[in-house]
Amino acid sequence: MIDEHNSPHDFETTCQRLSDAVPANGFGLLHTHDIHGTLNAKGVDFAPQCRVFEVCNPKRAAEVLAVRMDLANALPCRIAVYERDGKVIVSMIRPSEMLSMLSDDTTLAKVATEVEQTMNRIIEETVSA
Repeated sequence: MIDEHNSPHDFETTCQRLSDAVPANGFGLLHTHDIHGTLNAKGVDFAPQCRVFEVCNPKRAAEVLAVRMDLANALPCRIAVYERDGKVIVSMIRPSEMLSMLSDDTTLAKVATEVEQTMNRIIEETVSA
């Protein structure tokens, strides 16, 4: 359900490459959550770097919401970049699997598969050497 990819780049470079790959693939970067910074600012000693990127293709989001407004709870899609065991990881929850747990609508399944393909492309561009 979760796809993980090792990045050959350092954390900041990986985040920048992801930020560049998102619009290059027709998605928008809505927000970036700096989990490391937020937790530390709240007094929690959290060492690993971790950022969550909220990404969205407005046309695809509208297609999903036109069928099931309650699926707004599953939007936008997220891609995480984090440190684990000395490595930089880029990961996502597969939209096709998440949506299959929430709906059996074949139209939505097709949209989720297409979104997932684009997100895979974004991640591949991010972690390529």
